[in-house]
Amino acid sequence: MRIDKNQINTLNNRALPDHRESFEYLSNKLTTKGLDPDQLIEKIQNFQIAIPSWALGTGGTRFGRFPGGGEPRSLEEKIDDVGLIHALNAGSGAISLHIPWDIPGDIEAVKSHAASHNLLFDAVNSNTFQDQPDQELSYKFGSLCHTDAKVRQQAVDHNLEVIKYGDQLGSKALTVWLADGSSFPGQMNFRKALQNTMDSLKAIYQGLPSDWKMFVEYKPYEPNFYHTVIQDWGTSHLLASQLGDRAFTLVDLGHHLPNTNIEQIVATLMMQGKLGGFHFNDSKFGDDDLTAGAMKPYQLFLIFNELVEGMEDKESKNPPPAWMIDASHNLKDPMEDLLQSVEAIQMAYAQALCVDRVALENAREANDAVLAQEILQNAFRTDLRPLIAEARLQANAALSPVEVFRDLAVRKQLIQERGAKTLATGL
Repeated sequence: MRIDKNQINTLNNRALPDHRESFEYLSNKLTTKGLDPDQLIEKIQNFQIAIPSWALGTGGTRFGRFPGGGEPRSLEEKIDDVGLIHALNAGSGAISLHIPWDIPGDIEAVKSHAASHNLLFDAVNSNTFQDQPDQELSYKFGSLCHTDAKVRQQAVDHNLEVIKYGDQLGSKALTVWLADGSSFPGQMNFRKALQNTMDSLKAIYQGLPSDWKMFVEYKPYEPNFYHTVIQDWGTSHLLASQLGDRAFTLVDLGHHLPNTNIEQIVATLMMQGKLGGFHFNDSKFGDDDLTAGAMKPYQLFLIFNELVEGMEDKESKNPPPAWMIDASHNLKDPMEDLLQSVEAIQMAYAQALCVDRVALENAREANDAVLAQEILQNAFRTDLRPLIAEARLQANAALSPVEVFRDLAVRKQLIQERGAKTLATGL
């Protein structure tokens, strides 16, 4: 299924008078504050957030999965769904594949299909956290950290295979997330497990093309509950630093213990030039994988405040981070949820762009905690939805993506095309 731009334009025209009024008011307000609305719009349009291939179906929980029908049955249909999202919001111009869930068959045909939707291929993701039907050795007790060298080599070989697929598709990065760890005290030798992981990652790093990056993701618990080998940003940074200049830490917002100061982690990694990318979601307890900004919008803004400061620092040695959503959908329509997440991320980014950085730094230097809070909260409380909508409008996308998605009955059409009982491949 593809959305005709004329359909979007027709629905946009209905909402255009109200939008023009709202945007004009906001534009004048921003100009008064010394901000250029056109520059903000350009930055928002250039800020593209990748959609993972595994987020287009129902994720569910270990208790149950409640599919809504019309889920993509193949990689090509997943690309179609990301193309639909990108047509609606003009902010999701890349897809991130998880191998072996989404092994491309005819590489050139897959690339051509993605290009027809104006999509690029973001970082590719390896999978050593579950056993595959044709797999010789099990990852039940670990993969890159395993006590058996044969299991470790199998996991290394898988990552090298993922790199091969990604290189053919035009990807430029590999993301490694490990479920490796232990659930019982004494089960695993901490030092040996970490050393085995380091040695395995070095073997993978040696197989990276010269223009590629490696992202090392961390997680404090789950599926193992006593310890995980790469449990926090410090361990990830340690590994990335020893691997080389093309290895970086990847931050998943859900991979933190409650009350962790994620924005401080961001600032530290950017100071070291080691922040590789982000996986966006939201949570209350742990890795809940909820819609970005649904639970903690102010935290998301504070994170972007640090990101923007780092990205706009001309002396920063941190390369531009990669952006991706990593969410699981059990109650919402996956595509509606992704549309909401992208807008929430764009909103936090735009609000951070509106922070008066000179005034904020002066307040900090004067130890004026009250003024510093006022400056940040004034930016956060500014309703920039008309600005985000204008960025979409100028890119020939929908003023209100979720509303257009429903007005065009996209899910109903997908169910008609694919069936009411389909389940997305992978997961």
